[in-house]
Order: sequence, then structure tokens, then C-alpha cells
Amino acid sequence: MSKPKTMLLFLALTLLLSGCWSKRELNELGIVVALGIDKVDDSYEISIQVVDPSEISSKQPSSGRAPVVTYHAKGSSVFEAIRRMTTLTPRKPYFSHLQIVVIGEELAKEGLNEPLDFIARDHEFRNDFDVIVSHEATAKEVLNVLTPIEKMPANKLLNSIKVSEKSFGSTLSVSTDELLNTLSGQEKSAVLSAIEIQGDKKLGIDQTNVERITTPVILKYAGIAVFKDDKLVGILSEEDSIYYNYLNNKIESTVEVLACPKGGDLSTEITKSSSKIKGTFKNSQPKIKITIDITQNIGEVNCDMNLTADNAIQKINKKTEEKIKEQTEKTLKIIQQDYQLDILGFGEALHRADPQKWKKMKKEWSTIYPDVTVNIEVHVTTQGLGTIQNSLLYKSKE
Repeated sequence: MSKPKTMLLFLALTLLLSGCWSKRELNELGIVVALGIDKVDDSYEISIQVVDPSEISSKQPSSGRAPVVTYHAKGSSVFEAIRRMTTLTPRKPYFSHLQIVVIGEELAKEGLNEPLDFIARDHEFRNDFDVIVSHEATAKEVLNVLTPIEKMPANKLLNSIKVSEKSFGSTLSVSTDELLNTLSGQEKSAVLSAIEIQGDKKLGIDQTNVERITTPVILKYAGIAVFKDDKLVGILSEEDSIYYNYLNNKIESTVEVLACPKGGDLSTEITKSSSKIKGTFKNSQPKIKITIDITQNIGEVNCDMNLTADNAIQKINKKTEEKIKEQTEKTLKIIQQDYQLDILGFGEALHRADPQKWKKMKKEWSTIYPDVTVNIEVHVTTQGLGTIQNSLLYKSKE
């Protein structure tokens, strides 16, 4: 092929290359870090938390403005409301850096499927951000609260749920992908962490909320919300949320407070917890066995007790086992009898045990589930006593 023809061929090929036709500069985008979805009458009200880059930059002095700006818009669908937001925002909302989605309580009671459809379908949304539900407040009100320490309220919402899940066990981090998989299945019901506003909601939007030693308005996780199909039916208390997480193998660390024989109390730090749910069929009747293996350390002793005495540690282990067994049975009764929802995946365990028997039972599972026999076994091992063996209180009385 001659040189002129070769050049013409290369020129023709360059016309077929797309290049950066769809590029968008950073200064043209409004980075959205939190999204709130509420239902108002027959419309969806969308709230977005957009970062003000100049206020979070470490290289530029703050002008005193809030680090984020919240915009609100309504539409007959989530998609329409988000597009209508462009009439308010100076830049096009960009959702690829979204950290958390807050679903309003009233909308959650109506159902999650419709508002989540757009999020799952749109290519700009990732599937790794967390989803939570508001409690006794709208998603709009939650996103309007300014928070101390963390400049961006979205960071506070995300960090609190992660830290609490890891250190206390009363919350549960659920990504969009996990939520969608649960909602699309039929063997397990969905759960989400619930957030509430403590204090006067109107004060939370004021900059003074982050300028005081005592913050008048705070965002606090209230427990775990329980869903039937895609509809919110109730919220487990903080205590029940912890023991649900024991059953669900989601406890990394928490605290147990035990009563001492001679008065006072003793606190232990749960450093490791592992639970296994096993399903079996006996005479065609389903049965569930939950085994919880726990490792703990002595965290605080506020009683007259000699930890070096014979069988002292064994007694503490037994006390912890009895308490966790009692509390998990209480929480399970609420889940099984009050809500009658399989949020622990008993159906999945029975399916794994015997697919054929489960197939015959599957259609009637909702009526069988509340009466299924569940046996909970708890095994506790104490690993350490801390830097001192006995309490100073014990030494003073000795």
C-alpha cells in the first residue's frame, strides 16, 4: 500500500474513535455525598447533600459557610425529582461519590422497591453505599442536621454506623447491593439501621449547632428496622438489635454487664463472637440450632470478687452464657412471634439441609415459621483479666 493511501486510512480510522466526548470537568459537577428520599402525598421529595469544595479544602481558609449545601425537589418519580433538582443547583448533581441513602420512615412503610429501582438502574450510582431508614423524622430533616467533628454530615452518618457495628453491635451496615439481593429473594426478610434526631429539629440546620460544646441536636442510631417484603413493619430496640446481631453472626465486639454474687457488677468485653445457624428436619418437622461461640476479656469490676479464686473465671463464663442465651431467646421471640419475619435466614438453613423437603414446605413457610423450634447454645471463654487481676474495691476490703 502506498504512503498516501496509508495516511488516508489512518485519518479515516481516527474519525471512528470516540475520544473524550462525554468528559465532565470537576468544576462542572456538584458532588453528592448523601441522598434522602421521602414520600409527600403522591410525590417523591428528594434531598441531596452537595459538598462545598472550598469549605473542606485544607489549602484554603474557611469563609464560615457550611461545608455542605442541601437541595430539595419534588417529582412524580425519583428520576424526575432528581432532574428537577438542576433548576436549583449551580452544577449538575453527580452521584458517583454517594456515601449514604436515607429512606424516610413514611416511604419505608409504603415500600422500598419503587424508590430503589432508579438507584439500581442508573449507571452513575455505585452499589456499595449504605442505606438507612429515618425514625420519627423525614429523610429531609435528617440531612438538614449539621454535625460537629465531621464537616460533612454524610461522613458522620456513615462513620457512626461502621464504628457502632464494630465496637457495640447495635447497628448493621447494609449496602445497596446487599439490600437489593435480599429484597429480590424470598427466603429472608430485609433489615436496615434506623436513624433518629435527638433535640429540636429546627435548630439542627443552624450553624450554631456545631459551634457549642454541648450540641443541642444530634443524629443517633435508634436500632435495626425490620421489613416485611419491602415494607417497614417495626424497629428493634437498641438492646434487641445487639442480640439480633449475636444471632446473625454480626457481632465483632460489645459489652456485657453481669451481676456479682455479693452485689455490684462486672463488665466484660466481647472480643470475638461467631454464630452458626443449622437447620434439620426431624419426622418432617423443621428444627433450628444456633451455636454461639464467644471470647471475652474482663473489662471492669465494680464488686467484691476475687478473680484469682478457684472456678472464678468458670463462674463468669457461665454467667455470660446464661445472660446471652436468655437475651437472644427474648429477641428471637420478638422476631418470631411479634414480627413473624425470617430475618435470620432460617429458610436458607433448611434449604441447605434438605432442598427437597424445603421445596415442599416453602409455600407455607410464613405460617410454619413462627412455631419452628429453635435451640440456642452459647459457649464462652475468658481470655484476659486486664492489667490488674483483682478490683481495687476487693483489695480495700481484704
